[in-house]
Amino acid sequence: MDTENIKIQIKTFFGLEQILAEEIKKLGGRNVEIKNRAVNCEGDLGFLYKINYSARTALKILVPIHEFKAFNQHQFYDRLFKFEWDNFMDVDQSFFIDATVNSETFKHSQFVTLKMKDAIVDYFQEKFKRRPNVETRNPDIKFHLHIDRELVMISMDSSGDPLFKRGYRREQGEAPINEVLASGMLQLAGWDGKGNFLDPMCGSGTLLIEAAMIAMDLPAQIFRKRFGFQNWNNYDADLFAKIKEFRINRIRQFDGKIVGYDIDARMLNAARMNVEAAEMEDVIEIKKQNFFDSKKDLFPLLMVFNPPYDERISINDDDFYKKIGDTFKTHYPNTLAWLISSDLEAVKKIGLRPSRKIKLFNGKLETRFLQYEMYEGTKKVHKLEENK
Repeated sequence: MDTENIKIQIKTFFGLEQILAEEIKKLGGRNVEIKNRAVNCEGDLGFLYKINYSARTALKILVPIHEFKAFNQHQFYDRLFKFEWDNFMDVDQSFFIDATVNSETFKHSQFVTLKMKDAIVDYFQEKFKRRPNVETRNPDIKFHLHIDRELVMISMDSSGDPLFKRGYRREQGEAPINEVLASGMLQLAGWDGKGNFLDPMCGSGTLLIEAAMIAMDLPAQIFRKRFGFQNWNNYDADLFAKIKEFRINRIRQFDGKIVGYDIDARMLNAARMNVEAAEMEDVIEIKKQNFFDSKKDLFPLLMVFNPPYDERISINDDDFYKKIGDTFKTHYPNTLAWLISSDLEAVKKIGLRPSRKIKLFNGKLETRFLQYEMYEGTKKVHKLEENK
């Protein structure tokens, strides 16, 4: 593998591609190209380590190693059997393959995964008279197989475990928001650690912790123990140590407040445990507080939240969303608030026109991430004041 010009594909969620591309550019990626749920770029080995350690909206970071066309399963197996796998893994290492398949020729991802596994094992058996083990739970090397019609692309997964597994979540609620999605939402909302942040329905605290990580410029994977690239034959431990040290030296003081409200004692307990695991008790304040009885006491304030879905807490949607709107209007003047919801009818009961709507997916649920701007008086008066 050329360690100076590595082609890299970084997977993300739908709607976060632009945010990820900006992150990649800031971290020094070259030839950045936005794809569907992914960003392609180039960089050296140090950059590969840096994005794994620091990028907040990356799900997994792949390095393509082999590409070819196959029109049937025999061609597929044959091309894989002839590939020099020992350049990328050792016979003593375990491996795992995950696959995404979109093809009329290769309809079943489990079948092609099995064929690829056979080709790798047979290659080592013929060359070394020994076979590497397949390991599903904690493999040394993770391969990613992507088939689009006849085009086959094999990549190495440099991340190992998906990058939303930050390592601070001890407890979770029934509907926790994914850490990568949470960070993407905060960046879409413009959170940069200047001012104060409120999550008025904080659940198990993911948005709070991700907000604190952004505010302090903590690397996204500061709590992670292991990355896939650490098992690669070109792993440079000194280089990775230097990159970590450089990033940790950039951690900054945060002078604002990050506050979470919830009314569910079990959720509050989960949030406190997660905040403690992230070592952020000094930065994040969690209160038992009904948002509908609350008043704005932080200036300036950005609010981002994930209201509970019907499955988690039995709520009367219409009434619940109407109360959100009433609380916005009555108690939170001059506030920018964002919320994510999959119930596109119920959010109309908020009674305010959202100034921005962004389509995102929370798991398989299609949602809208909505921005509401609350001004004292009318927008028109506010604009006149702004232009004085």
